[in-house]
Amino acid sequence: MKVFVTGATGFVGQALCAELLRSGHQVDCLVRPGSEKHLAGLPTLTPKVGDLFAPAALAQQMQGCDAVIHLVGIIREFPARQITFARLHHEATRSVVSACQQAGIKRYLHMSANGSRKDAVSAYHQTKYLAEEEVRASSLDWTIFRPSLIYGPGDQFITMLVKMLTRLPVIPVIGDGRYHMQPLPVEQVALSFARALTLPQAIGKTYHCGGAECLSYNELLDQVAAALGKKPPGKIPQPLVLMRPLVSLFQHLPFFPLTSNQLQMLLEGNCCDTREWRADFGFEAVPLAQGLTYLGRQG
Repeated sequence: MKVFVTGATGFVGQALCAELLRSGHQVDCLVRPGSEKHLAGLPTLTPKVGDLFAPAALAQQMQGCDAVIHLVGIIREFPARQITFARLHHEATRSVVSACQQAGIKRYLHMSANGSRKDAVSAYHQTKYLAEEEVRASSLDWTIFRPSLIYGPGDQFITMLVKMLTRLPVIPVIGDGRYHMQPLPVEQVALSFARALTLPQAIGKTYHCGGAECLSYNELLDQVAAALGKKPPGKIPQPLVLMRPLVSLFQHLPFFPLTSNQLQMLLEGNCCDTREWRADFGFEAVPLAQGLTYLGRQG
């Protein structure tokens, strides 16, 4: 099968493209000028420089493909550079869906996020849901994935925790650290997309994807420390009454590690019912301790 992928240069995108090639598919990737260097380790890919927001031109680049996988998304806005949730989630999806329809491509796989819903508080989840609505309203044979926290070599979140655990004597924790998440390995996300291409029962379904455990932030810190061969770290709670205004004040600075949107989503928690996903795709739940063994190899 020939597959057209957006967002191929990102963390999940690189893992997915490698899996698609291992599975015997041909892969065309939409890239920004210069970004194709991130795919240098996958020389059999075909990069196609193009504009995500030009559906007619995009449809031309999709010609000859059997399916489209749309991964593009952001976790932080930079409005001055036109990098916003509304543009990169909702508008981009509308453009890609339109391009698929113009190119006559029916099979479409979409990356969303756990927590996306109509009444979401965060703009991130709101725009992810609006993007899903564009997909559901289309005539495409679609499948939507809503993963919880995705981890693996080269990720952002676990890598950030590793840096803190190796550099700081004690770890600052926002609030009480009891908010939960359900981390899953990037390999299972990549396999989900690859298998869905030829899985008829996946058409028209929205899958929630997560790991074996729903862990509090405090528990997650302890497990990452254990994977590094360290004892559970000391933790210093940072009161929310102080953190909320601090984050709001400094979130527009590129070097500041947190935004109000991210804080809201962190405190909401990120766990889900994964039974349908596991049943349809045949996945065993991966405990975090097992999934983090790569941290020991890196050390």
